[in-house]
Amino acid sequence: MADNKLLTKFKIKAKELKYDLSALYLAYKRKDVPLLAKIVIIVAVGYALSPIDLIPDFIPVIGYLDDLILVPIFITIAIKLIPSRILEECREQAKDLWKDGKPKKWYYAIPIIIIWLLVLFIIVKNIFENRNGAPRIYN
Repeated sequence: MADNKLLTKFKIKAKELKYDLSALYLAYKRKDVPLLAKIVIIVAVGYALSPIDLIPDFIPVIGYLDDLILVPIFITIAIKLIPSRILEECREQAKDLWKDGKPKKWYYAIPIIIIWLLVLFIIVKNIFENRNGAPRIYN
């Protein structure tokens, strides 16, 4: 019985986050939203809509933790940075924004792809540097 209540609460919270994400998307387009809020909104919306995650979902447990932790944190921070009047207007406008499902835009994946390419570059660079010379000793 307690598990059912917890699952129901989780579903309600997930639905609220979906609407908040829609509201943030609309808030980003407004000129009266502070710049810092817009930066956090870009990160939150971009990460949530990106088809590529920082930690891939196929990795057991950890793969879903980034979605369950990072996205709500970014959404919460962005909400706190937006004036309440503006946020309420955007929430009202966002009610039917995603009725056909979440948009599938690959350009949302660009920041994640860049991070992975940077990590890959650093790994490959270190491998080749270690092969072509004496072992590196870090102090």
